[in-house]
Amino acid sequence: MKFRKINIITGHYGSGKTNVSVNMALDLAEKGEKVTVVDLDIVNPYFRTADFKELFGEHNISLTVPTYANSNLDIPALGFDMNGIADREGYIIIDVGGDDEGAKALGRYRKVFEKYDTQMLYVINRCRYLTKEPAEALQLMYEIENASGMKCDGIINNTNLGRETDRDIVFGSVAYADEVCREAGLPLVAVTAEASYLDGIDKAYPVNIYVKKLWEEFGDEAGK
Repeated sequence: MKFRKINIITGHYGSGKTNVSVNMALDLAEKGEKVTVVDLDIVNPYFRTADFKELFGEHNISLTVPTYANSNLDIPALGFDMNGIADREGYIIIDVGGDDEGAKALGRYRKVFEKYDTQMLYVINRCRYLTKEPAEALQLMYEIENASGMKCDGIINNTNLGRETDRDIVFGSVAYADEVCREAGLPLVAVTAEASYLDGIDKAYPVNIYVKKLWEEFGDEAGK
């Protein structure tokens, strides 16, 4: 996967964009790059990059979060100095809230992004109920673009069913992702999954699973 100075990761609820963002940040850090992660996910309180503060700290990754992120308060306040963040050395990964409502927060900083080498990547997951068909995934992408006033530059195919993901699910999503890209007129940037499922996949980008569903976390605790 090719990175730019600013990498904006967006997508529908449950697309897995936060897990993709976490993996991208760790990948860059392990290569010796300086990385800043910005948590702009003000929509979904359950899966936020803000929850990975300790993990990021272990890899010297800077984390910038909404004022109320990782707390019990429901409405985060946006007070980012995005100009200052963008001027930092290294790469910026921005995890944006799902769908058009979350994208409105992104749109506040549109003028800043225009001054830098920026890409906005749209994460798709064929297994999600509102993006099972290419047309549905495209409609949600257009809503995000309209709300943010920005255009997507590429597609990441992150099709998965959590722990039920297997090689067939990943391979079965290839034609789906190709159609989304063709209709959108955008390149496929990466296919993300655990390494064991990616043999023979073009543009494979292996990821680890850091973001778990609430019921998966409960199961882990119950099994201890």
